[in-house]
Amino acid sequence: MENFFFSPGANVFYYAMITAIATGVGAIPFFFFKNLTHKWLGISNAVASGLMLAASFGLIYQGLSYDLWFTVIGILIGLGFIVISHRFIDKYDNNFAIKNISKADSSKILLIVAIMTLHSFTEGVSVGVSFSGSLHLGIYITTAIAIHNIPEGLAISLVLIPRGTSPWKAMWWSIFSSLPQPIMAVPAFLFVELFKQYLPMGLGFAGGAMIWMVFAELIPDALKDSEASVVATTVTFSTTLMFLFQALIS
Repeated sequence: MENFFFSPGANVFYYAMITAIATGVGAIPFFFFKNLTHKWLGISNAVASGLMLAASFGLIYQGLSYDLWFTVIGILIGLGFIVISHRFIDKYDNNFAIKNISKADSSKILLIVAIMTLHSFTEGVSVGVSFSGSLHLGIYITTAIAIHNIPEGLAISLVLIPRGTSPWKAMWWSIFSSLPQPIMAVPAFLFVELFKQYLPMGLGFAGGAMIWMVFAELIPDALKDSEASVVATTVTFSTTLMFLFQALIS
């Protein structure tokens, strides 16, 4: 039993767990800024849109470096999945409710958390595949993903908290969305060739679903509460910052 906890597979799990916990850091600012007006709700949606757009294109670009067609197929599957999921939730909207949050907002929260959770599977595979190369590469990729997860946690919190979720719950949902990373890292480490082959499809899937969510849900909501020029400026600014952030840690 002692050998199991200190085995290479267990060490990969521990490193990947750090990336999941890092996502919760994105909720920390909301412990200090709690009361948001409708105008700030619109800006929050715009910031979340920019962060998610940059993250989605980053995932797609990473997938293209592995395989063009698998990435394109993944984008189309992700698009189909999110459209079908959205229609399913709309059809059974009355069955989806989160305490103290309207049913319409509950549906958006469910979609956001679901998309971010699904996209975490690909990051978990990335961690596992990187550790199969070398410990140094594994630690580097884990650190990069952990840092990258902080603004992703911020994006989730920017959607959840203005809609009535407490900062503690937003932190939990942020961490929850990244739990697939330690779960997927170990099998990807043990069966590297199999997982590496389909990694670009997973990256494309996550990117496609996130792009749809931004334009179908977040930006329309932002435009309801803030002026179009403010939303456009905020989306552009947050997208640029996220791209810069990704470039600096890559």
